[in-house]
Amino acid sequence: MRVKFLTHVAAGAACVLLGTLPALAAIPGRIAAVWAPRHVTFIYQGFTTHYSCDGLRDEIRNMLTKLGPRDLRVGALGCIRGAGVEPFPGVRVTMQVLVPAASEHGKAAGAPVAAHWQNVVLMPSNAGFEEQGNCELIEQFKETFLPLFTTRHISYQSNCVPHQLTLGTHLSAEVLIADAKPAPSR
Repeated sequence: MRVKFLTHVAAGAACVLLGTLPALAAIPGRIAAVWAPRHVTFIYQGFTTHYSCDGLRDEIRNMLTKLGPRDLRVGALGCIRGAGVEPFPGVRVTMQVLVPAASEHGKAAGAPVAAHWQNVVLMPSNAGFEEQGNCELIEQFKETFLPLFTTRHISYQSNCVPHQLTLGTHLSAEVLIADAKPAPSR
């Protein structure tokens, strides 16, 4: 009788453990991840394309949103003119990004969530001239923001020349993204 009781206790403990880390190992491509806070202040410095504070804020927010953070807040910074192009516009960003639960940063974080790798294109290689004008911003985004996320297989190429619009800039990466939550059953 005691052996049967211990077997049930062990089975119960295993169920609790599997409930904490959903059986992600059994689902190909799924990873247990946790949300980790990130903060960054960024000042844009470009020669070809210039931004207003609102314009830079919107561009950064759009690119970050593609990478799947939660609790994203992007505020303008360094605005000295009321409207129009700024010499050195900036943003202050706070957000939470996914890190693997088994990583050094993930061990001290909260409850794990199911996540997967997703290819995200921040600038396609076939982008037109207007979008290619963002090549300096893409380069700086890659250096400042991309390292804040869990990424792999980064693909980057740039033919960016100051004061010239050139084709050929491309940035994409596989990013750890939270799985969509299932719709609640009624």
